[in-house]
Amino acid sequence: MTEDGETQAEVAFAHPSEAAFARILDFYQVAWEYEPRTFELRWDDEGNVSEAFSPDFYLPEQDLYIELTTMEQRLITKKHRKLRRLRELYPEVNIKLLNRSDFKQMMFKYGLDEGDSLIGQ
Repeated sequence: MTEDGETQAEVAFAHPSEAAFARILDFYQVAWEYEPRTFELRWDDEGNVSEAFSPDFYLPEQDLYIELTTMEQRLITKKHRKLRRLRELYPEVNIKLLNRSDFKQMMFKYGLDEGDSLIGQ
């Protein structure tokens, strides 16, 4: 359940893997928020935001952002670059990337057979 009391069913997730992750958090009664903050990463010459990043989850009790990706490792270069930039600009922010391998292991560990069907290309 989100910190605001929303249930996982009331959130419009961008990808089914995010819904599966939320179910695990709900099962263990871990408070979470879905994409609660957007971090500005780059600006144009006029000061307009040209690049931003919204991590998938925030776990308020742990003060931790989680970015979940199920893309193949070779396709997540842009995401890694955004995470590095976020860490440069906001060193006080705790963020963890759960990649495709992490996600598959988590689905196996918690007995969720849907793991392979949730993996992206």
